[in-house]
Amino acid sequence: MTGQEEWQPEGAELVRPYVITKGRGLPQEEQLSLITLVTAAEDHAQRPTRLSPEEQSLLDVCSAGYLSVAEVAGHTRLPLGVVRILLASLSEGGYLITRPPVQRAPLAERQILEEVLNGLRAKFG
Repeated sequence: MTGQEEWQPEGAELVRPYVITKGRGLPQEEQLSLITLVTAAEDHAQRPTRLSPEEQSLLDVCSAGYLSVAEVAGHTRLPLGVVRILLASLSEGGYLITRPPVQRAPLAERQILEEVLNGLRAKFG
């Protein structure tokens, strides 16, 4: 940097997480885990003006369809804890629909798998 015109002071773009979340705490892991799917509610077009810019941004991201909480945090570049708190607040306000993650399928019994394998070998050699 050689000239005065090249130097520009950096703006303070960072807002403290406490201010963004209005001091709210993290939701329970069962309520909103990293893989919980969220989407904007159908009537999201009637958003009140009292939502913060961060909440508006989250609703814009979620209006594209179901995304996991981790994906939403990645798109907004906000800290994960802040995103979880804001998503929980939006969900409680009726602006978001949450869907719990799909439960893991039970493992198949070994005997059944062996019978299927034997049947395939008998039919196809």
